[in-house]
Amino acid sequence: MSTSTPATTAVVEHLDRGPLSTDELAAVIARDIPDGSYVNLGIGQPTRIADHLPAERGVVLHTENGMLNMGPAAVGDEIDPDLTNAGKVPVTELPGAAYFHHADSFAMMRGGHLDVCVLGAFQVSTDGDLANWHTGNPDDIPAVGGAMDLAIGAKEVLVMMTLFTKTGAPKLVPSCTYPLTGLRCVSRVYTDHATFDITPDGARLRETWGSTAADLAARLDGIVPPHG
Repeated sequence: MSTSTPATTAVVEHLDRGPLSTDELAAVIARDIPDGSYVNLGIGQPTRIADHLPAERGVVLHTENGMLNMGPAAVGDEIDPDLTNAGKVPVTELPGAAYFHHADSFAMMRGGHLDVCVLGAFQVSTDGDLANWHTGNPDDIPAVGGAMDLAIGAKEVLVMMTLFTKTGAPKLVPSCTYPLTGLRCVSRVYTDHATFDITPDGARLRETWGSTAADLAARLDGIVPPHG
């Protein structure tokens, strides 16, 4: 999977919809995941992507608590309390599903065996630095999990997050101010307002949802040019 975009590529503006809901954004990310790839979905919003990956696409989902070929979230009679993803959400299993020790799962993550991982984030820098385990607030509970292992181990690191905080501050920033998870590891950022490619020249708009590229670039204080 290659997520680099030439600087001359025009931004696709979807002005008829947006900002996207979590499920709508999950469907957009699922669309871009290559068929047949091995993928880890981070805790929280990224787990919703599983609901938009039909089995015939051959995407094999990995969970850090020790499962391959996880299916969509379980509902009703499908729920088995012993069968959950890393976020402890009940899930289904697809034919050929396998279970293994936690240590083996992390060996897969660290050994470069995953094609894609999708992580949530508090901040992503325009250089691709990732901050997603602590806000630096002493009252917050750190949540490292396996994000550091995924950030360095997966072949492609994608981020799924809201573009702005509840106070309206951008979460795509020139430089992260929160403790870092990984350096220059993110290749694409998917948000409710827009999708960005992280390139050697910084962040580039790829698609917008409900805003023009120019308006969105202005809200981001000029750190992203209003073109591809």
